[in-house]
Amino acid sequence: MFCFQCEQTAKCVGCTNEMGVCGKKADTAELQDKLTGALIGLAKTMEGNEGQAGDSTAAVVVEALFATLTNVNFDNDALLAIMGRMDAEKQKLAPKSGENNDYDMNKLWNADEDIRSLKSLILFGIRGVAAYAYHAAVLGYTDEAIHNFLYKALRAVGADDWGMDELLPIVLEVGEVNLACMALLDKANTETFGHPEPTEVSQTVEKGPFIVISGHDLHDLKLLLEQTEGKGVNVYTHGEMLPAHAYPELKKHSHLKGNFGTAWQNQQKEFADLPAPVLFTTNCLMTPKESYADRVFTTDAVGYPGLQHIGPDKDFSPVIEKALELGGFDDDTTLSGINGGDAVTTGFARNTVMSVAETVVDAVKAGAIKHFFLVGGCDGSRPGRNYYTEFVEQTPKDTVVLTLACGKYRFNDLDLGTIGGLPRLMDVGQCNDAYSAIQIALALADAFDCGVNDLPLSMVLSWYEQKAVCILLTLLHLGITGIRLGPTLPAFISPNVLNFLVEKYHIAPITTPEEDLKAILG
Repeated sequence: MFCFQCEQTAKCVGCTNEMGVCGKKADTAELQDKLTGALIGLAKTMEGNEGQAGDSTAAVVVEALFATLTNVNFDNDALLAIMGRMDAEKQKLAPKSGENNDYDMNKLWNADEDIRSLKSLILFGIRGVAAYAYHAAVLGYTDEAIHNFLYKALRAVGADDWGMDELLPIVLEVGEVNLACMALLDKANTETFGHPEPTEVSQTVEKGPFIVISGHDLHDLKLLLEQTEGKGVNVYTHGEMLPAHAYPELKKHSHLKGNFGTAWQNQQKEFADLPAPVLFTTNCLMTPKESYADRVFTTDAVGYPGLQHIGPDKDFSPVIEKALELGGFDDDTTLSGINGGDAVTTGFARNTVMSVAETVVDAVKAGAIKHFFLVGGCDGSRPGRNYYTEFVEQTPKDTVVLTLACGKYRFNDLDLGTIGGLPRLMDVGQCNDAYSAIQIALALADAFDCGVNDLPLSMVLSWYEQKAVCILLTLLHLGITGIRLGPTLPAFISPNVLNFLVEKYHIAPITTPEEDLKAILG
């Protein structure tokens, strides 16, 4: 079987021992393949009868797709439980069919490389869409059209007689639907927690008991803050949870103190001697080392064998009790950013930036701002990712750098100064906040009466995991060209598909910061 979840190989059998770079055992990877095949079978059962699929069907499809993303669920029992729910839905929808129409994923992994490449783009893309749909649904926001597309896309992956002409439109439709899904999640987050506000976040952990919460699920953070209120336990974000500090309804909790740690791939080192529990709410979990495994908790779609899982009741008492038991640091402790900074700033989402759009436009017209860069994406441990730090460091002082997702930890503690009263480095938020970045770009294009591709704007993105596929496809759906991608291109994209993307969208691999800046700025 193939494993496209690690940067360094396209096949699990190419990894050392039985563990891949992602830390997933071969039997778990195969079970996820079986789960994906069952998803395709369920989608086939519904063909032409999507209206019969109720909320429970949509919920299990979304959760199953989410659970098969990189670094989400490593627990075979949890995956089997999802499989059981999926089988129950299939029987409910077609009780008399009597046929097992689950898809054999070996057909995909052994298909012609171009077909495999396009189907992988679809499959990995809808896993990302499902992750965003999951977070929106937790807050009570759903869209039947998004669910129906997930069924349609799954059937496309399982279509044995489809060629490139049939698959390419579905690939771009993933991007279109993901844009709608990110808009839905943006609405869910902002109507629930308010619009993000620029906020400086300390990287100093105060003495005493505390909890570190990682992932993307803002609702879980809200519940944790409510349950720790008045108990003498502080809460610190980690990884993609950092932007939570900018939401008014979350930052009002005085015991949401700051951010702990740097990039997600450094967690095994940074958690090793941590006198506090860590709660994972979504992807970005790495195999916990024995030295701290008893302090790691999971919830939602995240799972790992041997770790304590907080179920749907969301009773975080075990996490709180562990924090009180461990006691935290004896003194205030600072873990600096990758570049030595002791604070980071977040909260420059669309509402904030667009509220000063006139100032930005005036600065561009006056020549004070010469160029905008969007530098972000998924981080990883592969050598060469220092490119992004060096690129941002070398951007001229008359340029603005927007960033989002976990790739920002390469440089988000740098002080780039200000321009026109605004910081040169603006953190837009999580990976799903690409929606905010897109709205900012569209607003600027409207202000200058031009297309996005005509703006002095360049996108330099880092690639690592499957969820990033849907954002790339959204940018392509919008017709955005000239994206630079690195440090390597996705292993599952075949030469022919890559050539298509290069010719139509001018996607290019990164080279060196010096050469790329020279090419961009002329």
